[in-house]
Amino acid sequence: MDATGVLQRLIRFDTVNPPGDERPAQEYLAGLLEAAGFEVTLTGRTDPRPNLVARLRGRAAGPVLCLLSHVDTVLATPSEWTHDPWSGDVADGCIWGRGALDMKSQTAAEVVAAINLAESGWRPERGDLLVVAVVDEETGGEEGAVWICEHHPDLVRCDFLLNEGGGAVLPFDGRRFYDVCIAEKGVFRFKLYTDGVAGHASIPKIGDNALLKVAPLLQAFGDTTPAYDLTDGPRGLLDGLGLGPLNGDPSDALTRLQEKDPVLAILVEPMLGVTFAPTKIHASDKINVLPSQVVIDVDCRVPPGLGEELVRRRIEEVLGGGGYRYEFFERVVGNASPVDSPLMDVIKDWVGRTEPEAAVVPTILPGFTDSRTFRNAFPDCVAYGFFPHSTMTAHEAAPLIHSADERIPVADLDLATDFFTFATRSILGA
Repeated sequence: MDATGVLQRLIRFDTVNPPGDERPAQEYLAGLLEAAGFEVTLTGRTDPRPNLVARLRGRAAGPVLCLLSHVDTVLATPSEWTHDPWSGDVADGCIWGRGALDMKSQTAAEVVAAINLAESGWRPERGDLLVVAVVDEETGGEEGAVWICEHHPDLVRCDFLLNEGGGAVLPFDGRRFYDVCIAEKGVFRFKLYTDGVAGHASIPKIGDNALLKVAPLLQAFGDTTPAYDLTDGPRGLLDGLGLGPLNGDPSDALTRLQEKDPVLAILVEPMLGVTFAPTKIHASDKINVLPSQVVIDVDCRVPPGLGEELVRRRIEEVLGGGGYRYEFFERVVGNASPVDSPLMDVIKDWVGRTEPEAAVVPTILPGFTDSRTFRNAFPDCVAYGFFPHSTMTAHEAAPLIHSADERIPVADLDLATDFFTFATRSILGA
């Protein structure tokens, strides 16, 4: 079976979320997997949005390997595209369309690798192979990974998991590095308040304009970087790039990275510690009334395993001790898998065979994927993001995700299919 054809079909299903409406795409995949001998379950909170779980049982007890993906996408505006976003056109050596990178391509590569193995007569010598395609990742996973891990954990329980979040080549200092995403940062969003006294705007000094008190706080967010809180993933990344050894504070390593590759440095810096991004502000509801209160929503991301106490210290470090107050409205601690594992060994083995001069480095995502949900549900599960790209580097692929003209080289799709085939045989037995 050809991954290009499967990806083209998947792109042609409009699964923009919201509303999602992923059932037609899931039924298409279910038919392919059932025909190859997989036990297939479609289950979801609502009928139009089922999650797909396909299992190929092994000959003996052993580990369960899960190939995970999601089939929903973000929206697209056709007038901004060179090719229609739901065409699945093949042009200039690439497959074009919404989801070509995020992440119907990985769905196609995982499904085709699994089907080709099954149709060849292969079965796991030990353990089971799971192919899981969920819904609703783009809006948080409540209908998808979160729902299925909570309501049907035994369907998707696994020891090793491969998902999105890594695999694109990072070119640096004359070498090529494949990144493996081992973790996602946590989210500690908060509302920041300044208080004043309302008054008529025609007499500016009659009240106490709370909006004016915001300016130094916003300036502080822009000017001040909180101290770094280094975790295993970015430590391994900086060491792997040859910027270590690190003695706790990665500032010198980051400076050297900025000197050699300022674009890569922009991507790496958020991995090193807490970040603050003020994104929304509300003051007076009327133009002629001085606001007595201003509210700023701040998107705060925190290294995996670290929580509220650290965030409070970093807020006061950046903003100082007074003139504002804040309240958290979302608290999610990030999580991580170990840097070293049998699955990491498989990835390194494959890269060594495929591109001997390249190296493998761990990274963490400033955002999150469904891997975080699986780690929470199954604490012993080793979950990595790895979908290898060789033709298109991370610098080229990243700007296309959620953007116009999203596309993937056919050669990279075939490369990923080869990796998932290799990883499945390596973990579950040839």
